Amino acid sequence: MTSPTLILASTSAYRRALLERLRLPFKVVAPDVDETPLPGESPRLTALRLAASKAEAVVPAAAGTLIIGSDQVAVLDGQPLGKPGDHAAAVRQLQAMRGQRVVFHTALCLLNAASGRKQVENVPTSVFFRNFSDPQIEHYLRTEQPYDCAGSAKIEGLGIALVERIESDDPSALIGLPLMKLVNMLQSEGIEVIPKR
Repeated sequence: MTSPTLILASTSAYRRALLERLRLPFKVVAPDVDETPLPGESPRLTALRLAASKAEAVVPAAAGTLIIGSDQVAVLDGQPLGKPGDHAAAVRQLQAMRGQRVVFHTALCLLNAASGRKQVENVPTSVFFRNFSDPQIEHYLRTEQPYDCAGSAKIEGLGIALVERIESDDPSALIGLPLMKLVNMLQSEGIEVIPKR
């Protein structure tokens, strides 16, 4: 019996690169999902809902497959931080984040399109940022231009220099796809990432 095909329901280059680490064949299908938080919805619940919605959105194109959906919401003092989009917004985000703790809620969904079984979990990561200066913010942003990253910092790149410490059960969660949690979910669907035999 062949394993079901894996589908990554995401257009994120970061998630694609992370999933490639597991060396399992997969296809990418773009989900069409409105990512606007619902009124009164907590950032954690937003991430969980969107991860599941992304997986569910590609079911019509994914019969008999396992679908991976993921979403991340960064939170500072109870307020969500989106992708800055441009330099000025990134400066404002980093100024607000310096010397602070930011929690990144990275939700993961593995949906079995054949059985309908859905596993959904959140992996929170606390990032404690250094008290960096305005000139350091400018230098960092001009160097890396992380305008497509929530929180305006690429931890897998030079952005690590802005961070004092990180607390998480899964270091890959912060980049956008919790691989350790995904391995557990795949095992529960009968897929061993590293074969036992």
